[in-house]
Amino acid sequence: MTNREAQIFQWITENPMISQEELAAKAGIARSSAAVHISNLMKKGYILGKGYVTSGPSYCTVIGSANIDIGGTPEEALTEGDSNSGRAIQSLGGAGRNTAHNLRLLGIGVKLITAIGDDPNARSIIESCEELGIDIAHSLKTSGESTPVYLYIADEKGNIKFSVSDMRIYEKLTTKFISSKMELLNKSRMIILDTNIPAGTIQYLCEKCRAPVFASAESRKRAEKLLPVLDRLCVVMANEAEAEVLSGIRIQDKDSLERAADIILEKGVKNVFILPEKGGVYCACDEEQFMVNSSGGQHIHCNGANDAFMAGVVLGYMKHLSIRQMAKIGLAALSITGEGKMAVNPQLCIPALVERTRIEL
Repeated sequence: MTNREAQIFQWITENPMISQEELAAKAGIARSSAAVHISNLMKKGYILGKGYVTSGPSYCTVIGSANIDIGGTPEEALTEGDSNSGRAIQSLGGAGRNTAHNLRLLGIGVKLITAIGDDPNARSIIESCEELGIDIAHSLKTSGESTPVYLYIADEKGNIKFSVSDMRIYEKLTTKFISSKMELLNKSRMIILDTNIPAGTIQYLCEKCRAPVFASAESRKRAEKLLPVLDRLCVVMANEAEAEVLSGIRIQDKDSLERAADIILEKGVKNVFILPEKGGVYCACDEEQFMVNSSGGQHIHCNGANDAFMAGVVLGYMKHLSIRQMAKIGLAALSITGEGKMAVNPQLCIPALVERTRIEL
């Protein structure tokens, strides 16, 4: 699905009786062009027939962070307390925004709910989302606030070693604000959230939303926000440190990793993905548990890699694939991201995932 097709598909889903003339006017294109996009959507199976009958919900809703990333990578091994020569990059980021961006690269319709300020950085985020076909209209725009910044230092291999995040603005994503979005959320194919949003909002979402909820733990401290709602989550993604918080045990070896996954499942999560530092992903659901190794060896734990993994898992879930296949697609997306220089690699696409996984999508 192209960006324009995703946009038109969202409008059709929201109003199945919308005319081609109305679609053309909303998109700023000719009616004949709108007709071509509708025809393409029918050929691809998104629209099933007259009256614009659609094949289920057309979009995912991502709720989480959208910020500016500022990162530094040294040319050689980091020397503490000294100036390290290297490369500094500023780019658009945030776990929520990155995941939404990756989903769009995979042709999935996305609505992003986040909080941004009224500064030039906010305008950059809005313009980028509009260009990508991400619907950001339901986000909270706050006057007098600065858009959040995520500052990180990586080692010479690209692995993040230290980071500081200024995410206070997300406290404004309150239950009152989210309650006004419930109709939109309940029409979503799924909800994908990161733990930068308040704990109370996460709990409210999990209690009220009818759509499946996917959650990314994000850090040891923020992982604690998921503890009261584990029984309401369809998917949890965490690294080993975050999985220790969710399970309450120390992960030191394969046996303790398996036990941690067992405990998280016992707490009610349907599908668990734990990303160890050494690479690969440990997968667990009620039917089975297993390790899927990375084809390229050790992970590059670069900025945005886990967001790409989540997007791959979402794609696999939407395609009704097995948990093993979801993990393979997620690892392939993670690997592609690690090959780029930014938090999102524009080379991510379904053909690239098919080539690497040999899974038909």
